Amino acid sequence: MKKKDIEIFDVMSLRGPNMWTYRPVLEAWVDIGELEDFPSNTIPGFHERLSAWLPSLIEHRCSIGERGGFLQRVKDGTWPGHILEHVTLELQNLAGMPGGFGKARETPVRGVYKVIVRAWHEQVTRVALFTARDLVMAAIEDRPFDVPAAVDNLRRLVDEHCLGPSTACIVDAADDRDIPAIRLSDGNLVQLGYGARQRRIWTAETDRTSAIGESISRDKDLTKSLLESCGVPVPEGRMVDSPADAWDAAEDIGVPVVVKPYDGNHGRGVFTNLMTREEVETAYGVAIDEGNGVIVERFIPGNEHRLLVVGGRLVAAAMGETASVVGDGKSTIDELIELQINSDPRRGTTEDHPLNRVRLDSAARLELKRQGMNASSVPPEGRTVLIQRNGNVAFDVTDRVHPSVAAHAALAARVVGLDIAGVDLVAEDISRPLAEQRGAIVEVNAGPGLLMHIKPAEGTPRPVGRAIVNHLFPESDDDQGRIPVVGVTGTNGKTVVARLVARLLQLSGKHTGLACSDGLFLDRRQVESGDRANWESGHRILMNRAVEAAVFENDSGSILSEGLAYDRCQVGVVTNFDQPDHLGDYYVEDEDRMYNVLRTQVDVVLETGAAVLNARDERLVEMAGLCDGDVIFFGLTPELPAIVSHRAAGKRAVYLREGKIVLATGSSETALVDVAAVPLTYAGRVAFQVENVLAAVAAGWALGISNDLIRAGVVTFDVGQVDVPGRFTLFERNGATVVVDDAHNAPALEALATALERFPAERRMVVYGAGMQRRDEDLVRQGMALGQHFDRVFLCEDRSVKRALPDAEARALLKQGLYEGRRVTKIIDEGTRASAIETALSQLVPGDLLVLQCDEAATGATVDLVHHWMGQPARRA
Repeated sequence: MKKKDIEIFDVMSLRGPNMWTYRPVLEAWVDIGELEDFPSNTIPGFHERLSAWLPSLIEHRCSIGERGGFLQRVKDGTWPGHILEHVTLELQNLAGMPGGFGKARETPVRGVYKVIVRAWHEQVTRVALFTARDLVMAAIEDRPFDVPAAVDNLRRLVDEHCLGPSTACIVDAADDRDIPAIRLSDGNLVQLGYGARQRRIWTAETDRTSAIGESISRDKDLTKSLLESCGVPVPEGRMVDSPADAWDAAEDIGVPVVVKPYDGNHGRGVFTNLMTREEVETAYGVAIDEGNGVIVERFIPGNEHRLLVVGGRLVAAAMGETASVVGDGKSTIDELIELQINSDPRRGTTEDHPLNRVRLDSAARLELKRQGMNASSVPPEGRTVLIQRNGNVAFDVTDRVHPSVAAHAALAARVVGLDIAGVDLVAEDISRPLAEQRGAIVEVNAGPGLLMHIKPAEGTPRPVGRAIVNHLFPESDDDQGRIPVVGVTGTNGKTVVARLVARLLQLSGKHTGLACSDGLFLDRRQVESGDRANWESGHRILMNRAVEAAVFENDSGSILSEGLAYDRCQVGVVTNFDQPDHLGDYYVEDEDRMYNVLRTQVDVVLETGAAVLNARDERLVEMAGLCDGDVIFFGLTPELPAIVSHRAAGKRAVYLREGKIVLATGSSETALVDVAAVPLTYAGRVAFQVENVLAAVAAGWALGISNDLIRAGVVTFDVGQVDVPGRFTLFERNGATVVVDDAHNAPALEALATALERFPAERRMVVYGAGMQRRDEDLVRQGMALGQHFDRVFLCEDRSVKRALPDAEARALLKQGLYEGRRVTKIIDEGTRASAIETALSQLVPGDLLVLQCDEAATGATVDLVHHWMGQPARRA
């Protein structure tokens, strides 16, 4: 890279809770090169340029904790990674998105930093990050940088990609109530809640909004007819089919009248207070082009109002305004509009402007014409000229609405059939009953805009988003749109625990989705094969409206690269910590950092939920204090210190006592089942499988599943070795024993070796490959574990995974560890896994025990080879 440059060489989108925060972030890997030796206070003029370009950085407190804290850090000396973080957040803030969370952290590589910033929208934040990089480099190199143009570009992206203000206010209100949200399209279609408990919104329409009601609302004549039949005051009028017919209707009704499209919206083609035949016929010609028909109806004097009805209740009301100019004897109407109306800073074209700019549309030109003027006219000084009779319904009047008016609006929404409706009415005084002033409801609209209530030009903003959320998820029911979600992480055993917990949920009657390294499942039907323990598969389950419970396997790699697929969970399981796997990946070099990765699963447990933790592991015992909910410890013995102290505090634990699985609350114990009756444990001889069963039992207990169903689940799971093939799956033939297992790290190998001590053999053999990318020392340690517990080792290639280290080098590291083993007598290089398995199986004699390692997240091929060896047909795919 160039000298004194900032290179962003990788950016990861962590779209769910992660080791940094609960919220989505971008994690950028940044190489600052020689700038590591040049903190900001050594770069002449840098502080001055940065603070001049972005004066709003004064609000960043940084670690100092005071206003101006970050700029003080820049003045005193800090590094580009830290500066890049703050500039990215501020650019987002200037573009209309809250700045939010940010961090910059060193990695073990000198000059390489992780810069983490809140990502309100991945694409927008990515552009903000690279724009910030260019800005910081310009400040370092003393080059010009067009900050307004950069901010304008980001604002354009925000308008293009982010949720509109109406939808966003609903999503924000849902977030305030801890109701999860998933954006389902590039538009404003959003899912609130998970699975079967979800609701959907599209701007201010919901999945409760009737399609028939929406169709009725578009037919103004039908709407008026239905409202009139139910006693709702409406203006007299009818459909017309020609200019002449329009005038006939006006004469029947009596002028002044209104001419408008019968299926129009947003006030386009609406003409009011028409008095003459010429005005009526001219208005007809414009209105017919805006819709599929024209209505003529009685003109109602007064102001236009928009009343928002949600769930049968009035929640907000806004009033329109007239727009006028006052002549100065010199300026034209056009000029006066710009000088006296459009100069108001509240007027504009974005959501930050509650008032629209006034333009001379056909209705305004007609209004001028009846005053004897046009756009080029110069009114005399002091003369008031009406430009717009109604418009900009943006002045809050919610507190002034008469109860009878609110009742009429609610009735109108109900008659049309809309759960959310914008009811337009005209009245001189909204605080008086309509009958007293001949006021009337003129339209009922589906999908009403909310901006006028969120950001009124005058008056109090109204919590309309909260009203819509409470309509969909009643607070009285404490409804947060959640289904039971279980997350499972740890070093080993995750897949087994996830699949067993999913089975318990199925037995409890819930249609259950499962995303794990064995595939994507809906109940017992496999929807997709292969490793599906990832964010995308998790979201597919959460978006499925049939799913009533969900279980997710989360390894450290997916948490580091994607984040969790869910925001919170009912139960979070951490199977074990031991020596963590995948150290060295993503610049996570030590156990303390991996602890922060795996604790994410505990951090997201709901207050009403529980963390299930392995009591034998001191690091997991530490995690108990991080849980917002309950904690259930599990372990092979009740004498584990964590279980003893936990029970002394009256809390729950699951363990073995005298060969039985026991559920304990404080001093009270309930025996669930003999561990010997659980097929997965091979009569209790496989300790790591016993731990997996205990973890699943604890999760089922935390989910409120009955003891009878939990018992039925564990004693029927993996009968016939069909539920989790390749997780210590044992075969016997002619006095020889074969075990298929997916162990790929040293802790798993050591647990496997401990289990094999319960299965006597004269000779122990293993087929093993290096698997995914691991550190050199991890491969050596795997070799040592093999060398200490096996007599003969067949080393094979693992072509099922990608890694940077060539297979030959990985084997050399395994051999290095093997040579240090005390037991191994023969090491065979055997090429592919399939050929190594076939060779090893051909050498079996009575008294032998052979362990066959299967491909990572793909057990089928190895199990098929064993079935073939046993003379059985291969299992069906």
